[in-house]
Amino acid sequence: MDIREIQNLIKFVAKSGATEVKLEMDDFKITIKTTNEPSATEPVAYIQQFPAGQPAAPAAAPQAAPAAALPAAPSAPVAADDASKYITIKSPIIGTLYRKPSPDKPFFVEVGSVINKGDVVCVIEAMKLFNEIESEISGKVVKVLVDDASPVEFDQPLFLVDPS
Repeated sequence: MDIREIQNLIKFVAKSGATEVKLEMDDFKITIKTTNEPSATEPVAYIQQFPAGQPAAPAAAPQAAPAAALPAAPSAPVAADDASKYITIKSPIIGTLYRKPSPDKPFFVEVGSVINKGDVVCVIEAMKLFNEIESEISGKVVKVLVDDASPVEFDQPLFLVDPS
C-alpha cells in the first residue's frame, strides 16, 4: 500500500462518518481515528510496520468501531498576545493522556485550578504503564490543550499555566 492509497483511505474514512477504522495486512497495520468535533479538520492515522521476518496477524477487513464522544474540555479564552505570559506544561513522553486517575474520579486539574510544583496534572499511559505527570511550576491553569483519553506526542503542549 503506497502513500496515495493511505491518503485516499483517510479521506474516505473522514467522509464516511466512521470514528475508527483498523486495517491489518501482512506487513503493516493501519488505525484511522476521527473525531466529531468541528475543530478537528483531519483524521489521525497510525501506521505500524512489522519486521520482514515476523509473522503478522491475518488480514482483516476495515471495520467501523463506534467510540463514545467525550465533551471537549472547558477552556478560558486566551488571546494570542497574552499567551506569551503563560507557561506551557508539555508531554515528556508519547502515550495516551488521561485527565482522571480513574473513570469514576474527577479531573486532576481543570481550567481555574491552582496547582503547585509537584502536583499531578494528568497521567500518560505508555506501554501499559501509567506515568503521573507532575507540574514543574506553580500557578493557575488557564487552558487545557488536550482532551481526556487522547494520544499525545513527545513535547506536545498539554496545559497553559499562569505563574502569577
